[in-house]
Amino acid sequence: MNAAQPTPWTARVLTLFPEMFPGLLGFSLAGTALKRGDWRLETVDIREFACDKHRSVDDTPFGGGPGMVLRPDVVDAAIGQACAGFAAPLVFLTPRGRRLDQARVRALASGPGVVLLCGRYEGVDERAIEARALEEISLGDFVLSGGEPAAVALLDACVRLLPGVVGAETSLEEESFERGLLEYPHYTRPQVWRDRAVPEVLVSGHHEKVRAWRLSEAERITRERRPDLWRDFAEK
Repeated sequence: MNAAQPTPWTARVLTLFPEMFPGLLGFSLAGTALKRGDWRLETVDIREFACDKHRSVDDTPFGGGPGMVLRPDVVDAAIGQACAGFAAPLVFLTPRGRRLDQARVRALASGPGVVLLCGRYEGVDERAIEARALEEISLGDFVLSGGEPAAVALLDACVRLLPGVVGAETSLEEESFERGLLEYPHYTRPQVWRDRAVPEVLVSGHHEKVRAWRLSEAERITRERRPDLWRDFAEK
């Protein structure tokens, strides 16, 4: 009798536009890993849980104001199906959420997967967010037309950390944010281009000097471009 195969890391995406997926996730490393079965992508069409013949999923906000709000009964029913038999973090992608960082990405990638709710219109009725204890996550201080592009970005960040997805896994250790620093500059051939030469230390063959230079450059770039990150790094 063959042993049961382990279940791959699974993403379930609740969206009004399931046709947006896999989208960019069907290409490059994530796409290859998806075809290989290293991870699984499933979509749940929120509109399938509408209660009326018009398949309405939204309504006008109480208190007035522009736009529409996703109904709590519809969203809750969709979440119920997505979470059935699947104990994974439940994330609502919203500009008001906690900003996504590499530490949270690593934590999500190390688990069984994730359930992502993609908002639309003015947002989701607060009662659904509270009832399901949704973890609210934002990509940054800007607004998108919906949660789908944010879901693609989050999933891409997670999938590339899964075992076997990135060929040279040691390269992940030196990327931006992995050590609390931005990444150092990279150079390749030709050695001189438009009168700009590659830093001499990188062609010296002295590995310790190269490592020291890269660390120094990562620290310099972080200090100049992300003083918030630098403060956190310096305090460690």
